Amino acid sequence: MDFSELLNFYEDHLISQVMPFWMENCIDREHGGINNIVADDGRVLSTDKFLWSQGRVIWTFSALHNRYDGDPVWIDTARPVVDFILRHGRDGGGRWHFKLHADGRVAEPPKSIYVDAFVAYGLTEYYRATGNEKAADTALEIFSNTTGLLDDHSSLPTEPHPIPGGLQSHGPLMIFAHVYHELGLATENREILSRALELSNRIMKEHVKPEREILYELVKPGGEPANTDAGKTFLPGHSIESMWFLERIFDYWGREDRIRETMDVIRWSLERGWDREHGGLFLACHVDGGTPVWHQPDAKVWWPHTEALYALLRAYEVTGEDWCLKWYRKVHDYSFSSFPDKEHGDWHQNLDRQGNVIEPVIKDLAVKDPFHLPRALILSIEVLRRLSSAAGAGESGL
Repeated sequence: MDFSELLNFYEDHLISQVMPFWMENCIDREHGGINNIVADDGRVLSTDKFLWSQGRVIWTFSALHNRYDGDPVWIDTARPVVDFILRHGRDGGGRWHFKLHADGRVAEPPKSIYVDAFVAYGLTEYYRATGNEKAADTALEIFSNTTGLLDDHSSLPTEPHPIPGGLQSHGPLMIFAHVYHELGLATENREILSRALELSNRIMKEHVKPEREILYELVKPGGEPANTDAGKTFLPGHSIESMWFLERIFDYWGREDRIRETMDVIRWSLERGWDREHGGLFLACHVDGGTPVWHQPDAKVWWPHTEALYALLRAYEVTGEDWCLKWYRKVHDYSFSSFPDKEHGDWHQNLDRQGNVIEPVIKDLAVKDPFHLPRALILSIEVLRRLSSAAGAGESGL
């Protein structure tokens, strides 16, 4: 397979397999927003709307316009979602609700800083597409409201993944590093770009342990490993996703040393997190072979694989090293033979260790939204367009 063939495959998969599922089944054309509590066959299980998914949807539709084909239909689809969350999404103090009913009434009040992150992420990409100043102002307001909260994790609200007492979490640092970097670029704000770099360096200094070849999801404040099962739990997919976030940031700042370190973490995470018996990436692993403190850790969930697909293509573009392509082939073969729902479109999100479809790994949180998969496809298409152009017509890439 060459890069041009892979590019054609990705474009067809995105437009023929993935996006029709969402456009046909899930757009709430009455109230705005998108239904994101849906079954794999497209049935809407509840018309309540998780706010982090609304932000992610805005990113995806805006990115399809900005990065894929410029079709105005994507912005026409994003605009009612933006209007819905700006109208209903915040409480009187400017905090973002966790979940809304279909018409915008509050179903669950604010309890997760991840909502702020994904709303800012979506509005930033929408601003890039439209120049909408309200979107930019709201994203900048989120920066002001959240940046000071990230230094002390003792009371940081992070549902649906609460931080165990006495520990510091990699999750908020990685997502806000990426969100702030994108916001800083879009608004040309040096303060925000610098804060993204600061959070990135904190991850590399406090969560990444090169001598152990691991990125710890949870550490003691300051970076000391915690001698508990929670402290010894690591998430291969999260580590991989984090490193492609940080590679972008370090590339902007010209930090070649740090870029090399991000590539190393991607490789370690694949080597430690791959199921050598059944294939696929474990959702969570334990440093010492014990029981990870996470939801169904031996499950094979769609999002670590989508993140790995993009990260490996980007890693190859950055390094040109063979290990990137070897791992890419392995992840590609497992992912596209296991997850796509050929009958209904999109992907099955949750498989057991053997590859059988299961219920969501987080009980009572049947969230499905067009984000990890289409984002990976969109960003991979950007890389493959560059690699195809560089390789030249007919030159083999894979």
